[in-house]
Amino acid sequence: MMQVVSRALGGFAGSTAIVGGGVLGLTLALRLAQRGERVTVFERAPNFGGLASAWTLGGVTWDRHYHVTLFSDAHTRALLRDLGLEDDLRWTTVGTGFYTDGRFYPMNNALDFLRFPPLGLLDKMRLGYTIAAGSRIQDGTPLEDIPVEDWLVRRCGRKTFEKIWRPLLLAKLGERYRDASAAFIWAIIVRLYAARRSGLGAERFGYVPGGYARILTTLEARLRQHGVELVAGAEVTSVRGQPGGDGIAITLAAGPPRTFERAVLTTPAPVAASLAPDLSVDERTRLTSKIYGGIICASLLLDHPLGPYYVTNLTDEWVPFSAVIDMSNVVDRTQWNGGALVYLPKYVRPDDPLFEEDDAAVEARFLSALERMYPNFSRERVQAFRISRVRHVFPIATLRYSQQLPPIATSVPGLLLLDSAHIINGTLNVNETLALVERGLAALDALPRFVASQLGEA
Repeated sequence: MMQVVSRALGGFAGSTAIVGGGVLGLTLALRLAQRGERVTVFERAPNFGGLASAWTLGGVTWDRHYHVTLFSDAHTRALLRDLGLEDDLRWTTVGTGFYTDGRFYPMNNALDFLRFPPLGLLDKMRLGYTIAAGSRIQDGTPLEDIPVEDWLVRRCGRKTFEKIWRPLLLAKLGERYRDASAAFIWAIIVRLYAARRSGLGAERFGYVPGGYARILTTLEARLRQHGVELVAGAEVTSVRGQPGGDGIAITLAAGPPRTFERAVLTTPAPVAASLAPDLSVDERTRLTSKIYGGIICASLLLDHPLGPYYVTNLTDEWVPFSAVIDMSNVVDRTQWNGGALVYLPKYVRPDDPLFEEDDAAVEARFLSALERMYPNFSRERVQAFRISRVRHVFPIATLRYSQQLPPIATSVPGLLLLDSAHIINGTLNVNETLALVERGLAALDALPRFVASQLGEA
């Protein structure tokens, strides 16, 4: 049968193109190359890594967006083990806080929870029960039929929803939270609860010294050792099936077209729809109907940490960003020459005007908010400030999400789709992204039979 497929594909058997050089595309390329396959990775940006890529801030090279490894992140740790980096992971416990009604409150243990002033005792009991019960749910699929607001109000009450959950949902999803299912909040609860030692105890977070710059450099070197062709700064303009199912043609904005036996698009769903015009109407509808959230993420290099919390959740809606992420509470500050690294993410719609706003205006607004929140903060403490803008970061887990999932194996012989839209009832993070690699490999393994059947050769 493999001979039939190879003949039908015009001699391109064994060659795979991966469009998108993020962690997903690179790891998939590694797994294929380890099996002896020929792989080429095309990445539009000048550097690989996607959302996990690194950049320079005030002379310090670190992650462009905030990332940590939880102790329970089995897929991430497996990749680090393969790269010889797992033993370098440094672990710590972190503090979590809330900024509510203009004040900071710790939320690190049961006592902090009981002392949390914005909620009464009954409200706290219902909130605690909701989190504990949610963490024990094994399958979030039934929650896809329930709007997130309905689920939370039913369990926590209207007061707790308006005081705690609604501001947090607005910060993450904006008004689109009304489209989200209960599976969205369940996935967050499960991920964070898995990192806890017990109950509302401490969480163990880790990082690799050197950050994702080191991880990606090691991964790229390993890929080259296995003969993977890495092509950065390559804008793919179309991915189309050849006549008669004879491979996949990759057209580039610059340079001659390339032909492969098969191709995997790891780009966001709307981008994949625009690159692959041969997809069926149903496939394109599934891709373009996904509601994505984008991000405006400011990185600040300070002379001293802002406070004792890794994550500060914000419920005061006047604050112009979605959370305060102080990496100095996770990472040894020697990694930044003694400085302190803070991220201020603002989750927005892909068409939000903030994408077009001048960096200086965003910086002024964000720093003004920090001055209002933190009495000990002043702009003189800022050694560097830089903004990352990404329009398509994560698809929102809308009602009946898994029923409307785009296919991995498409109607175009040899073309696969694999991206964050295929994360079912999970949150977007490196570990969940790496979990998709196995699904991609399984789909590729089935592809010869799929191609043969499409050609009438099965």
